[in-house]
Amino acid sequence: MGPSSDVYTHMPRASRIPRPEDVEVIDDEMARLYASKTGAERLAIASGMFSSARRMLTSHLRAEHPEWSDERIRREAARRLSHGAV
Repeated sequence: MGPSSDVYTHMPRASRIPRPEDVEVIDDEMARLYASKTGAERLAIASGMFSSARRMLTSHLRAEHPEWSDERIRREAARRLSHGAV
């Protein structure tokens, strides 16, 4: 997510149309690599990426809000990773 990704958070989800400069395009070589993976392999990659994002976000929240409890950090990380659905 780039710095402008928060631009759309105040808008209804259906209205959030990303600008071209906010969309990353996968490299052709990486697309071929992922296409060669099985569904289970792609799911494992996605799961690892999500876990990594959660760990990075949790570390960031702890550094920014040292006064927050573990539960508050967990809830805020879940809220951000679910785009506010939690």
